[in-house]
Amino acid sequence: MRRRELIRLIAGLTGAAFVGADAAGSTAGRERRSIYSRADVRFFDEVAETILPRTDTPGAKDAEVGAFIARYSAGRYEPAHLAIVKDGIAQLDARMRAMHGLTFMRASADQKRSVLLAVDAEAKRHEQAKADADRDRPPHYFTLMKQLTLYGFFTSEAGATRVVRYRPVPGKYEGCVPYARGETFWAW
Repeated sequence: MRRRELIRLIAGLTGAAFVGADAAGSTAGRERRSIYSRADVRFFDEVAETILPRTDTPGAKDAEVGAFIARYSAGRYEPAHLAIVKDGIAQLDARMRAMHGLTFMRASADQKRSVLLAVDAEAKRHEQAKADADRDRPPHYFTLMKQLTLYGFFTSEAGATRVVRYRPVPGKYEGCVPYARGETFWAW
């Protein structure tokens, strides 16, 4: 699978265009200092683990997705999108306090899931309104977090080799492979 195909897959899974794909190389050669603290990375890990929890396969924490989100966004996002992601930490924490009366980091898995489901629905409405009328509207913070979670996880070793069916390349070409109901997609 090529990087562009993966980006299209992630965009399809999240229901929005992959923000930053056009500018992925625009910061090449520029070193940026991370604006995230260790607490922010742990926060991203908790959000990512709620989106992709550990089951009989690795979860987002196993793939260190929080560190990926911080590193990738700090290195590749323009300052406006970087500010959206950073501000999203405070907004998610405020939403958790409003819904359950405690911080995101202290909440139970079910409480985290309920907040993220509410915020995800809000993000989808935001992106739909953006697609319908206001194309210049900035992306929703949760759309960015969710895309970075999926991108970071499925490009990690744990995600690419232990969650999806992995076939190292080079290998023989098989244009048609059998599909069993419920199995995951292939990674090459």
